[in-house]
Amino acid sequence: MPKPIARRKTKKAVAKRFKVSAKGKILYRGSGRRHLASSKNRKRMRRIGSVKIVDDSDRKKILESLPFS
Repeated sequence: MPKPIARRKTKKAVAKRFKVSAKGKILYRGSGRRHLASSKNRKRMRRIGSVKIVDDSDRKKILESLPFS
């Protein structure tokens, strides 16, 4: 019998936190909005919630965890 092809599984924790755009950029939302919000001002809360682009130094690790993206 032929040996089955080894396949990589998607890391579900990474898949929930990051999204790959059509042009290949990796997007994520900032952390820190869930609780203890009363001590953070409005401007800070807006900036936390906005979509950000992952730095190039972390890009390779994230793409390895998302083999089907």
